[in-house]
Amino acid sequence: MLIGGENAIVGKNRLEDRMMGLFSGLLGNASQKNIEKTERQLEDILTTTENVELAFSLIRDLIVFTDKRLILVDKQGMTGKKTSYKSFPYRSISRFSVETAGHFDLDAELKIWVSSAQEPAEVLQFTSDRSVIAIQKALAEAVLR
Repeated sequence: MLIGGENAIVGKNRLEDRMMGLFSGLLGNASQKNIEKTERQLEDILTTTENVELAFSLIRDLIVFTDKRLILVDKQGMTGKKTSYKSFPYRSISRFSVETAGHFDLDAELKIWVSSAQEPAEVLQFTSDRSVIAIQKALAEAVLR
């Protein structure tokens, strides 16, 4: 389920939708994150001329598409205080692949290669084909600009 931000859902189902978003994240499904909130969260990482175009959250981690690069945010440890930021300028992404879940293999994968590397620079795993397809589509649009 993709959620367009905290204020996008109104009415009595708002709490139910938030809970479904939480459960979806815990199960490995990425959900769309509010752009303004993401920009505030990454203000020390973003350049002064860079804008967040799309962001997905996966439990505590983030997949962020700016107008210049892909940023992967990995919150580590029990408290999530230690954070790893990986930056991939779109021009350096040479290819990527998507593997959807099968009957016995329940995980979907997105692999990203940079420049002329033989091995993927990053492998992201999801439990939902819908999540990986939405992120792949955003990556394709960004890389092919």
